Amino acid sequence: MTVIERWTPFRDFELMDQRMRRLFPALLPPVTPATDITETKDEIVFELEVPGYEEKELEVEVDDHMLTVAGHREVDKESTEKAIRLHERLESAFERSFQLPVEADSGHLKASYGKGVLTLRVPKTSRPKPLKVPIAKA
Repeated sequence: MTVIERWTPFRDFELMDQRMRRLFPALLPPVTPATDITETKDEIVFELEVPGYEEKELEVEVDDHMLTVAGHREVDKESTEKAIRLHERLESAFERSFQLPVEADSGHLKASYGKGVLTLRVPKTSRPKPLKVPIAKA
């Protein structure tokens, strides 16, 4: 039985992009995950699309109100020993950073991963009130 794949122009563009990244990895920027950021009165929620990654391949770090999400996926070494008919899944890495607002309580950030989406929930604290500083004569 022969499998016939339906032609779409977008599929050709995707394949061309993958092949160009394979040929010239240093010249093309890394692929960054699509992200949705929503905010309520209690929290800020980041949802990053990272399909195909496992939890151990993802890293979340906060330093001085800068939230950084990174991922690195390697090609399965066992699959290279098999007879490959089609190989489109590439080794890939990304890093994306977001500036958190002052009221973000990054010490209580929670991360979960499911169905290819990394969800980060950052609770908010009350915003500090402005401080008026008196000016003295020198």
